[in-house]
Amino acid sequence: MTTESKKLTPNGRIWIDTDEGPFLGYGRIEILEKIRETGSLRKASIEMKMSYQQAWNLIKQMNERIGEPLVLLSRGGSGGGSTLLTDKGEKAINAFHQFNEAFQLFLTETKIEF
Repeated sequence: MTTESKKLTPNGRIWIDTDEGPFLGYGRIEILEKIRETGSLRKASIEMKMSYQQAWNLIKQMNERIGEPLVLLSRGGSGGGSTLLTDKGEKAINAFHQFNEAFQLFLTETKIEF
């Protein structure tokens, strides 16, 4: 039996934790980006095919994990409500993308002959 060496390549997805648990991952970043695009948690949740309650729970958990709001909600009424990212929310998106870029670089550059 001839044994050929094989190239092993890592693969994976990144998420960011705090001491309290998961903080950011692909889905959480997507909801933040959809809120930025639409200005509405309801529209963002519809675009992501998730319930409003599930989207709100993710936002609430992220806010609690980082200790300050990433998103500000104003309730609807005659003028309708709105949802805005805070500066911290924008920083969270940017930080995730920086971590992800470094992680993807690691994945593409790391190969081991086995």
